[in-house]
Amino acid sequence: MKRRYDETVDYSKIITIQSDKRGGKPCVRGLRITVSDVIEYLAGGMSAAEIVRDFPELTADDIQACLAFAAERERRLRGVP
Repeated sequence: MKRRYDETVDYSKIITIQSDKRGGKPCVRGLRITVSDVIEYLAGGMSAAEIVRDFPELTADDIQACLAFAAERERRLRGVP
C-alpha cells in the first residue's frame, strides 16, 4: 500500500547513530550502511528495488526511513518545524 505524501515515516527504530560505527554517521539498523550511502545510490539513479537487490540486508522500509531521516534533517536545517 502506498503512503500518502503527508504521512511521516517513523525512522527512529531504523536509523541509528553509534560513535563507534562509521564515525558516528547515521546508519541503517546498526549496519555499516549510512543514510548518505542510500541517498547517494538513489541520487545516482538506483531504484529502491535495485538497492535492496544489491544489499539484501536492507529492506524497502529501510530505504523509506533513510528518505524520511534526510527530509527531517533538511527541515531542521531550514528551521521548519
